[in-house]
Amino acid sequence: MSKTQNFENHAKLYPFHHFIIMPMALIYLGWTVVRTDFSSSSSISDSIYQLLLAFLIFLISYLPRIYAIKNQNRIIRLEMRQRYFYLTGTPFYEKEIQLTSSQIIALRFAGDDEILDLMDKAIKENTAPKGIKKSIKNWTADHHRV
Repeated sequence: MSKTQNFENHAKLYPFHHFIIMPMALIYLGWTVVRTDFSSSSSISDSIYQLLLAFLIFLISYLPRIYAIKNQNRIIRLEMRQRYFYLTGTPFYEKEIQLTSSQIIALRFAGDDEILDLMDKAIKENTAPKGIKKSIKNWTADHHRV
């Protein structure tokens, strides 16, 4: 069984992405920038080609993660709409427009017994997502986050 999740340990790092692919893409981009040569028209052409290739490699390694996170955030928003309706019997729309996406995502970790109070507090005090997460007493784990 996995470790109990809380504010201190809820962030995830994927070693292959965070410690291999992204560092290698950034090193290659940096190395290409350092090796850029503008001394002749031929070297300018080659340098621009290499810079475009390095930037493309960086984007190819970065964009899928961004797409996955955006999709995950949409799913969390839908989950919160369903959860709010389950708890209150009313649509989430009125509260949703008063909260930022980051606040909604932070509230996702709150247990059913405290989520409504935390939501009202977040709206009233414009609590930062980190503050919301730190306020959670009954943490609901999400071991499937991207």
